[in-house]
Amino acid sequence: MQAVITSGGKQYLVKPDQILDLELIGDVKKLEFEPLMVIDGEKVSVGAPTVKGAKVTAEIIGEVKGDKLKIMRFKAKKRVKRLTGHRQHYTQVKISKISI
Repeated sequence: MQAVITSGGKQYLVKPDQILDLELIGDVKKLEFEPLMVIDGEKVSVGAPTVKGAKVTAEIIGEVKGDKLKIMRFKAKKRVKRLTGHRQHYTQVKISKISI
């Protein structure tokens, strides 16, 4: 069984026992999502905008950091360069179950 959920303006195709990195979420232990689409073998349920009576439950594992990005600004022939970095914070989530 699979489902499509939305979180942080992005859509994710999830299945049970999958570990997922989502945008940073506040202090919550369990999450519930209303799926946009549920795939159960050959049967596909598409919602308008969500599937009625279906929900995806997840539990938060912890917070992790993403890969480091290096941003460099450079101006040719001026001897000007500037190097900065960024590391995004994510919430790691484990999908517990998908119920219809």
